[in-house]
Amino acid sequence: MPEQALYLKWRPQTFDEVIGQEHITRTLKNSVKHNRRRNAYLFSGIRGTGKTTLARILARALNCERPGECVTCQGMEARSLYEKPCGICKSFAEGNFLDLIEIDAASNTGVDDVRDLQEKIRFAPVQGSLKVYVIDEVHRFSKNAFDALLKTIEEPPDHALFILATTEIDKVPPTIKSRCAQFQLRRVPLDKVTARLEYIAEQEGLMIEEGVLPLVARMGEGSVRDSISLLDQIVTVPEEIITLQFARDMLGISNSIFIAELVEALAAEDAARGLHIINQALVAGSEPRQFGNQVVDYLRNVLLAQTASADLIEATPEEQARYSELAQSIARTRLLKALRAFNEAAAEYKIGWQPQLLLELAWLETLHQEAPAPAPAAAPAPAPSRPQPRSAAAQSDPTQKADAFQRAQASPPGEPPIYPVAKIHQGWMDILKQVHRYHRNMPSLLEHAHVRAIAGNRLILGVQNDIFQQKISDAKRAGILEQAIQDLHGVKLIVEVRVVDSVAAPEDSAASDSQAFEDPLVAAGRELGGVVEG
Repeated sequence: MPEQALYLKWRPQTFDEVIGQEHITRTLKNSVKHNRRRNAYLFSGIRGTGKTTLARILARALNCERPGECVTCQGMEARSLYEKPCGICKSFAEGNFLDLIEIDAASNTGVDDVRDLQEKIRFAPVQGSLKVYVIDEVHRFSKNAFDALLKTIEEPPDHALFILATTEIDKVPPTIKSRCAQFQLRRVPLDKVTARLEYIAEQEGLMIEEGVLPLVARMGEGSVRDSISLLDQIVTVPEEIITLQFARDMLGISNSIFIAELVEALAAEDAARGLHIINQALVAGSEPRQFGNQVVDYLRNVLLAQTASADLIEATPEEQARYSELAQSIARTRLLKALRAFNEAAAEYKIGWQPQLLLELAWLETLHQEAPAPAPAAAPAPAPSRPQPRSAAAQSDPTQKADAFQRAQASPPGEPPIYPVAKIHQGWMDILKQVHRYHRNMPSLLEHAHVRAIAGNRLILGVQNDIFQQKISDAKRAGILEQAIQDLHGVKLIVEVRVVDSVAAPEDSAASDSQAFEDPLVAAGRELGGVVEG
């Protein structure tokens, strides 16, 4: 007979064996002990945290011949009373208990399936005192199926019990939720998953190098079942020692060293080194999307260490210290920029001729620096009082690139405005039309900017997040806007874009020059609605 999969072999059989859900198991054990049950239960949570397992244990405990005393369904605390399981619990363990009916809602979604259930529920239990219906992934039911189920779970026969399980609680109608005792299963902490893996490895006689099991637990992402399945995946021959490098290779995460080196290159702002690391990782067998996701996870940990505490990160003390060290050497704005860039690269990845291209673009975008403004002329001419004609080339080709536009030196803070801001504000739509002649996509971007003030020769625009600030402040785009204003108003203004909390009325003064900039982390939290491409 083939060896049973580890996640099935070590599936919890009692409430005490379920880890990370003590807030639920304690309540369920007490309800069984005092014979207090509901008509229906609803377990929700991510995959592999124990929803179906708890449903089976609860079904067994409620049917047990010695409730509150049987060692099998109640756990070690009852061992002094009965060493052997009762007949019902033994039947459960052997998998031949007839009064446990498990339904997969993913393949039984229609109202006819629920009506068939309603017909069968009338029959009394065969073995136990209760007939238990466990409906997995109940959110997959259709609306009509939920409507048909509602009356049944509200007033089931005395011999029937419903236990619903779902990974998407928001898709379960409120009418169904209100008829159930609801329990939200948590993502299991890393240390508890690691401890469970250590126990299984010890019982199985596995020889595993230090560091392997925490790695497997992290890859399971809080799912005990997934973590045990991954452990099973790296066990080829039980007699062999499982090394850390072998585990990384088997799990496809041998690129963890490359990721750490890439973030170190980010801290050093070494563009060339970063490109080499990305290509080395892919040559070594890393899958581009997974690599991008792991970079995002790593950067998120650095961000947590920078903004809160490394204690929030599920990692070893050495790893937490490394995250804290990197947090001190990377500016928050650059860290946020890298997170956004690599998150988009991983999300948009498609197999193509150059699979690493999106990762390379994300890397270069992260380290991109705006070119400094050109040095001022020796004797700058005073601002003109009337519109100045453009060059013959510009007149003949209004779609010329903004690279040809020359940007003047911005005046220092405190200077009086050289032009009334009200005129810019009133003529803003005409300015956008003129901008369109140079760049057809740019007016849609400028819709997110608002004229705030003129300080000296600086036109101050307000935007609501740093994405729009970066895009509009780009030398090419700013040059286009400055040229359009000069075309229509005959004045050379230098565009300056600031992140502001709200849109205020335009001011004909430099008062807004002292306006405080908001924390970029706050701005990043408001930009989830999307980015305007220009």
